[in-house]
Amino acid sequence: MNKKRSGKTVDEDMKKTIKSRKNTAAGQFSHIDKSGNVIMVDISGKEISERKAIASGSITLTGEIIKKLNDNSLGKGNALAAAKIAGIMAAKNTAYMIPLCHQIKLSTVDIQFEIKNTRNKLICRAEVKGLDKTGVEMEALSAVAVSLLTIYDMCKSMSKDMVIGEIKLIEKTKKLV
Repeated sequence: MNKKRSGKTVDEDMKKTIKSRKNTAAGQFSHIDKSGNVIMVDISGKEISERKAIASGSITLTGEIIKKLNDNSLGKGNALAAAKIAGIMAAKNTAYMIPLCHQIKLSTVDIQFEIKNTRNKLICRAEVKGLDKTGVEMEALSAVAVSLLTIYDMCKSMSKDMVIGEIKLIEKTKKLV
């Protein structure tokens, strides 16, 4: 079922936008078929390769939360350990959260945190590797986002003024095996 918006369905609006971009080099979408319908990209003809992606993001916290993270004294337990596990789970389940992502054979997910005491910030960095036919950047980005959301969840009783941001892809590589 398509939602109606100003007399047109969302699909009709999307097709119109896509058709207007179709013939430009920057406007080519791999998740759109010739008719403008959303599709999952066919990767069956691609070679298996070693894929790696690194993503990062941050959450701005209060000084009190930073102190408790440093001391591992949050009332809910070890927030960094919980966030690391959540991030790993997110990377492993990206295809279930983002509908057009392929299921990827991951070989490792490494999540690191860096506390910036003077800026009241926690930086999260995720490195994801896998052997597959498509990249692992969405898995790395998902790992960072969910790790930071977990920090928010574990600290929200202390403050609602936390800000998650700057989630970005740092590196993406592909090496044929």
